[in-house]
Amino acid sequence: MVSLKAVRAHNTSLKALSPNLVAVFVGGTSGIGLSTAREFVRNTQSPHVYLIGRNSSEASRIISELQTLNSSSKLSFIQSDTSLLKNVDVACEEIKSKESKVNLLFMTIGQMTTQGYNPTSEGLDKKLTLHYYARTRFTTNLLPLLTSAAQSSDANARLSRVVSVLDPKLGRNDIPNFSDLALKNGTFSLKSCATHASAMISFSHEHLAAAYPGTAFVHSYPSGVPTNISRDLGPVLKGVFAVAKPLLNHWMVPLVESGERHLYASTAPEFAPRNLTKDVEHVARGGDEVSGSGAYVLNWDDEVLGESKKAEGVRKDGAVDKVWRHTEEVFGKVQSEGKY
Repeated sequence: MVSLKAVRAHNTSLKALSPNLVAVFVGGTSGIGLSTAREFVRNTQSPHVYLIGRNSSEASRIISELQTLNSSSKLSFIQSDTSLLKNVDVACEEIKSKESKVNLLFMTIGQMTTQGYNPTSEGLDKKLTLHYYARTRFTTNLLPLLTSAAQSSDANARLSRVVSVLDPKLGRNDIPNFSDLALKNGTFSLKSCATHASAMISFSHEHLAAAYPGTAFVHSYPSGVPTNISRDLGPVLKGVFAVAKPLLNHWMVPLVESGERHLYASTAPEFAPRNLTKDVEHVARGGDEVSGSGAYVLNWDDEVLGESKKAEGVRKDGAVDKVWRHTEEVFGKVQSEGKY
């Protein structure tokens, strides 16, 4: 476990980085995304932060709050229904029209629901889209700007990192159905959806870390954190969750601490991109068990998750390539035909 004292000391040291870092928080208007955005704004010089979310009514209040933490910060809100890939593309084009680099892409979008298969107009399950396809679309769209940051002539401005907060444990403990990764052919269940999203994030990160060695990729498990993720549950389950939440808080990671720890995961040198690991004294082990691979899977306490024999087995059978070929197929069909 990385101590909270060490986390806070590291986060405070971020003021030594160059000013004008650019961060994009997808799902940044609530929960862990907003908590991490607060810590980023608080601990960096003149940052430019994009918050992408559905809740435009809260955006003005949130921006005012963040501005009080750092008067030199620049804050922008982009309203978007990110369950549709075409909307993800629009949001990314807005960022690309205004920025020449992105230092951090931080994603927490998701949905807690007991609903079964729920296809969007693009032919993909909504939950699986939020947890995997939309996040990966943001990543591929913004990789040119992340690469630009990595290639900065200023060593203190080379932060280039993608962080996806979900649950890497699920995809390491269960094997996805590689013959139906989109879960369209009657194989959908809440468990399979969770397993597929988790595994595909981790394996896609491994592919991208090799293809873009100047950018680091982190898949982080948040543990239980008191957020409003239950908003998509039905009224009965939402009521049960509301009653149980005060009892569960004792075992949960406080929201502020989660934000602090996720800022650490977003910036700490031990999770360096693979082309910078030679400059790091204690580089972390990647999800593929290779030190400094550039793709890391972390527990809530910023420690690297242990070895997974199941993940190792499917990796040897070509899981990384299978996931990436599927992802490109989905993106290609949605872009050319409007539907997968």
